[in-house]
Amino acid sequence: MNYAPHLSEPDASPISAQDWPKVLAPYRQPDEKRSVIELAVTAALFAASWIAAWLAFSVSYWLALALCVPAAGFMVRLFMIQHDCGHGAFFKRRTVNDWVGRVIGALLMTPYHVWRSGHAIHHATSGNLAERGMGDVDTLTVREYRALSRFRRLAYRLYRHPVVMFGIGPAYLFLLRHRLPFGFMGAWRYWISAMGTNVAIVVSFALMIYLVGAAPFLLIHLPIVLMAASIGVWLFYVQHQFEDTFWAEDDSWQFHHAALHGSSHYDLPGVLRWFTANIGVHHIHHLSSRIPYYRLPQVLRDFPELSQLRRLTLKESLSCIGLHLWDESSQKLVSFRAARASA
Repeated sequence: MNYAPHLSEPDASPISAQDWPKVLAPYRQPDEKRSVIELAVTAALFAASWIAAWLAFSVSYWLALALCVPAAGFMVRLFMIQHDCGHGAFFKRRTVNDWVGRVIGALLMTPYHVWRSGHAIHHATSGNLAERGMGDVDTLTVREYRALSRFRRLAYRLYRHPVVMFGIGPAYLFLLRHRLPFGFMGAWRYWISAMGTNVAIVVSFALMIYLVGAAPFLLIHLPIVLMAASIGVWLFYVQHQFEDTFWAEDDSWQFHHAALHGSSHYDLPGVLRWFTANIGVHHIHHLSSRIPYYRLPQVLRDFPELSQLRRLTLKESLSCIGLHLWDESSQKLVSFRAARASA
């Protein structure tokens, strides 16, 4: 991994982890004109690419599938806009954030309020070994894994397999799991969010099938959703599941330190940064989640000491696929093979 050694220690910067949110506070104010333009451009490009794929369907399905790829990218970008709305970062008024989030959530088959609450828990507990299980990728310690039965070890290994993690898992999450407010079953407002999203999905899908036909709609929209879901899960995975990430027990866990050192700076090429709405600048996002995504590059320019901290390139990120367990002795995420060798 290409981490800068002098910046990987918590005290390397003259600004402490606890002080960074105060330093970054001026960047939290959204530019509403910019937000509207970002939303309009992304929505228009998604619609245009979807229509282009539909028009190509009658010529060649392979051409239509090729056009589904940029459409999936625009869908990922819409999800990132919804993500900022969930943090109250995209518009000044919460009501506007919530309504934009609800509409995008219906398009992305994601109940907005259920997702927002689960994601808030993720931010509040990220890196805390005692608070795993809500809004994160299931991660066991080496000790916990060794204590499992053979069957449960197999189940965990299957869960962490790339085909399941980035293929079957995202499809299950967006097509099935989001249909019910898992984790929030007792609160009526989450049921309203989930059921309202389901109704909006049925109505919009029925309208689209009426307009373009069932086969073209399903053969175009389903690949877009599945590709976007896999990309989204990959981004979420690599932002926390890297070798030098941070996990700690409850008594030694500290929010700002976990945010800064348990989240990667996924330094993607410019085009991919645009499609992913700078979500790769994840350590800063966890430090101050109210910063709109279009202000995150400015933070890196103004504070270059943050640009190399937990930096992960696209090539380096591929090695994260082989990391599965948190090794408490080395304080690193390790592979099954490395855990077995250390035994």
